[in-house]
Amino acid sequence: MRIHLTSLFVDDQAKALQFYTEVLGFVKKHDVPLGEKHRWLTVVSSDEPGGTELLLEPAGHPAVRPYRDALVQDGIPLAQFAVDDVHAEYERLCGLGVRFTQEPLAMGPVTTAVFDDTCGNLIQIATQPQ
Repeated sequence: MRIHLTSLFVDDQAKALQFYTEVLGFVKKHDVPLGEKHRWLTVVSSDEPGGTELLLEPAGHPAVRPYRDALVQDGIPLAQFAVDDVHAEYERLCGLGVRFTQEPLAMGPVTTAVFDDTCGNLIQIATQPQ
């Protein structure tokens, strides 16, 4: 068993696609229309185009907003992405106007930072222990 796909609820799929590709550097994998308003829209890491897909899923279900609002209010990230160097990625993303809610913070062998994805979620970046 392996993880093939995971989803992230987003307020606006077009805005999310732009942020996740143009700012974070992911690559669009699938973009399939679903009805008039929604799409099956996935992105992957440019380093692993055959790897786990991230579904940018419309946040239309009534339970989504209160759930995400509570996480954001408590500063809890909804997802975590691995990076080689949190400090370098923090500087790169700050230079692109990304708003961080937690600057790089060392926690034992892991360094993390948390940013707002502009689509309703907090995302954590982290180095992985060697």
